Amino acid sequence: MSQDALLRAQDLSVSFGGLLAVNKVSFEVQSGEVFTLIGPNGAGKTTVFNLISGIYKPSSGKVVYQGQDLIGVAPHQIAGLGIARTFQNIELFEHATVLQNLMIGRHRHSQTGFWRQLMFSPAAREDELRMRAKVEEVIDFLDLQHYRNNMVAGLPYGVRKVIELARALCSEPRLLLLDEPSSGLNSEETADMAYWIEDIKNLLGITVLMVEHDMSLVSKVSDRVLAMNHGEVLALGSSAEVQGHPAVIEAYLGSSEQPFDLPNRPAPPP
Repeated sequence: MSQDALLRAQDLSVSFGGLLAVNKVSFEVQSGEVFTLIGPNGAGKTTVFNLISGIYKPSSGKVVYQGQDLIGVAPHQIAGLGIARTFQNIELFEHATVLQNLMIGRHRHSQTGFWRQLMFSPAAREDELRMRAKVEEVIDFLDLQHYRNNMVAGLPYGVRKVIELARALCSEPRLLLLDEPSSGLNSEETADMAYWIEDIKNLLGITVLMVEHDMSLVSKVSDRVLAMNHGEVLALGSSAEVQGHPAVIEAYLGSSEQPFDLPNRPAPPP
């Protein structure tokens, strides 16, 4: 494995109640690429995300980010190192405004302590203005101006997905983990998500590690793809190479004789 990779996962394994969920998974993510994990439901993709972000601790193996071993590092400390993530199920503060949610995402960059914030000292006011300016940049980047002061609870599902992406971007990550960003989106919203991901990579210079089921999105934005099944690696390569791999076709369709064509996942009921 390359020692200068932005992120290295090496022989990651984890078990739950005797069930081996991830088994010796290794890969590396280079700076400036979109690297995507694919596989059937239960393949272990989100578990790998949870190992990287510190939610789970592996039974064996290591995760190295910019030369630092992340095993045993708390999730909030990992976020402080420049890794942000979204979740398969949206995790926003429903009864707060869009702006308030994004300000929370910016919190790791606060330069004032608790008591100064509590007293809203001049230093705290200046700090909040600086954070607000950065949040407004993200609002403009993702075209969320119309929703700035709306309560999250009343917004459409597709808009909330973009807000969660915005909150992650407000932390100014170097590595962004996207857990099924197109889940529940219609075709038009998925096309918009592909546009955002490409701009996040090309304009913001952020490296993206993504879990995704929608193969049209995967094909459009991914530099490299890793296919998993039953917690193990099946194939690694370009989107076309992985989709044409016999083991990947068999994992999805039960036979390597059939053409690979994974349908888009349906949107959830309103």
